[in-house]
Amino acid sequence: MAIRRKRLALATGLFLAGVLTLVFTLIRWTPQPSTDWVIVGLFAFASAALSFRSVEVNDRMYASSSAMVVATAATYFAIHTEQTATGVVSFDAVTIVVLIAAAGPFDIVDFRRRRVFQPASNFGQLILSAFAAGLLADLMLDGRSAHDPSDFVLVAAVGALVALVYNLVNLSLVRLGVRIAYGRRNILPWSGLWLLFGSQLVMGLVGGMLGATFEFADNESLLVLMLAVYVIGNTVFTSYSQVRVAHESTLRGFVKTLETRDLYTRGHTERVAYFSQLIGQELGFSGTQLEHMRWASLVHDMGKLAIPIELMQKQGKLSDDEYRRLRTATHKVDDLLSEVDFLRPMIEVCSGAHPRLSGEDFGQIGHTHTRNPSLEQRVLAVADAFDAMTSVRGYRMAMSQQAAYDALRRDETALYDAEVVDALERSLVAVGETYGPPHLLVTGEEPAGVRHG
Repeated sequence: MAIRRKRLALATGLFLAGVLTLVFTLIRWTPQPSTDWVIVGLFAFASAALSFRSVEVNDRMYASSSAMVVATAATYFAIHTEQTATGVVSFDAVTIVVLIAAAGPFDIVDFRRRRVFQPASNFGQLILSAFAAGLLADLMLDGRSAHDPSDFVLVAAVGALVALVYNLVNLSLVRLGVRIAYGRRNILPWSGLWLLFGSQLVMGLVGGMLGATFEFADNESLLVLMLAVYVIGNTVFTSYSQVRVAHESTLRGFVKTLETRDLYTRGHTERVAYFSQLIGQELGFSGTQLEHMRWASLVHDMGKLAIPIELMQKQGKLSDDEYRRLRTATHKVDDLLSEVDFLRPMIEVCSGAHPRLSGEDFGQIGHTHTRNPSLEQRVLAVADAFDAMTSVRGYRMAMSQQAAYDALRRDETALYDAEVVDALERSLVAVGETYGPPHLLVTGEEPAGVRHG
């Protein structure tokens, strides 16, 4: 119920902000009587249709090429003029762009899930984003004309800036909204934002060029071509989303396969991914780094698929010879998975995140060889060992959370970096979570003993 109240308050606040902005815009910049509402309607239809077909490109983050429509409309109306009986009439792009944005708060998922809060929030976000973008176009293109070649280049550049501002404002509001509505734990790190913003910037540039061309040519038949360009642009995000879904499905398939052989993996893998994410956030990792850490965590135990069953089911610590057999088997799986392009960076992390034998490098055959583990490897190692020590095993009871911290700090292995342990401790304090029993059940247990982890 608490989440529902937060979502209701957020949706109400953004919706009211959108309504007030829309009313203010219509009063301050009243549309000209000579406005061609057919063209405005076509832009609004295109924006609404693209928003309706938006796709999830990150966790609870949807994208479409509607920013290209906004860039086209903003640049076109910012430079558009008409000769009337009373003189030359210019237009305010901000009014038109806000009206266009108001038509696109829905996406297909809203109808499938019968959502109300999301469209209300989207309405406010789109209005505020369009207001900022349209105002920028009016300020930068006042008095400009597409008939001047130098101005044509400027109009195209402004189109890119319009798309950038539109997406920055929208993204900021989305990030704020999901944090308020869902909390820190329930949101996966957003990755690849540089790629998404790069695409939006290029689309804005194309949108600006379309707006300048439309004004220069003064031919409404170009609208058909423009609609085709918008649809092509939207395939960029559709393809990106499909690739992400395929990657996630592949990882989930790997984890489910491992769970059928080792029931302990169920829950352990997700907890290690969660701890790695908390540590990474505390250390200032980017969204892409956090996603790579999560993926590395999900596949860090895939080597168990090649471990002989007698080693998997052994009660107690492994001898050095047994551990060497285990490592040899897991290396083969690491080498196999590293042949998958998108997994290669993650395999380089997880292949060197397990305790090593004397003389063994971090990173194995075909991967990065180094005597010093990377920061990502240290993060995964600490997360893995912490969960192993605070969980009940077949050969020992769980350690308390504080005992696990102390054991990790005492260990001189380069994998268990004190700064990484400190980051884990701070992050768990911040989210108010405790793992393991509240009192110490196992004493003197060193991380090196966590070889089944």
